[in-house]
Amino acid sequence: MRTLIDLSLPIQSTPSEATPVTVATLEHHEAPGVFGLSPHDFPDGMGISNEQISLTTHTGTHMDAPLHYGPFSEGRPARKITDIPLSWCYNRGVRLDVRHRGPGEEISAADLKEAVASAGTELAPLDIVLIWTGCDRLWGSERYLTDYPGLGRDAVAYLVEQGVRIIGVDTWGLDRPVEAMLRDYRATGDHSYLWPAHLYGREQEYCQLEKLANLHLLPASFGFQVLCFPVSIAGVGAAWTRVVAVVEQD
Repeated sequence: MRTLIDLSLPIQSTPSEATPVTVATLEHHEAPGVFGLSPHDFPDGMGISNEQISLTTHTGTHMDAPLHYGPFSEGRPARKITDIPLSWCYNRGVRLDVRHRGPGEEISAADLKEAVASAGTELAPLDIVLIWTGCDRLWGSERYLTDYPGLGRDAVAYLVEQGVRIIGVDTWGLDRPVEAMLRDYRATGDHSYLWPAHLYGREQEYCQLEKLANLHLLPASFGFQVLCFPVSIAGVGAAWTRVVAVVEQD
């Protein structure tokens, strides 16, 4: 039996988004006027609706391409979202449990190695790794923006060195919360506190999936496939993505 598990959050106006989402709706009864027609020209007096949405490419569950991290990656012009190979986006998924890490803490390479061992598997090239913090439970509140752990540079390097090209997380961002990074930078003047997980992508190419959800619904830490095809938007460094796990069971 095949089961599909939605690992995505909806695009919506919520306190959990740093940038507001606005939706302007053309209602069914208004639509005929767009074409110079009257509602009486349509069955039931209603045309077809439409919506105009204002949002960022980082709203809702989305994929970050290397262009988001900087103009160059591995010494070459960084890939845009339309440059990401589709072959990266449909592969075995591996869920790594780091729920012991608290808000503002850094998830280290050691944490991930321990999680891999606990999962009872080994990472393989092109595995899609899903970092399970459990913080998607905060979706809908302002705490979602601030109360989560983030990956350190060494953690990202460890995964990429195993051949992983897509790293997903069930939090607002892959790095620690913005407030935590800025606090440590201002206290020390050490710029390595600023978005270390993202900026590693300037050295070695990889993509992120941010704002995942429902990782607790996966029946195991591996043994499933992940599909995560981003919307094809020309010239940008991120795009909205519907992320789905495919579980095959006898």
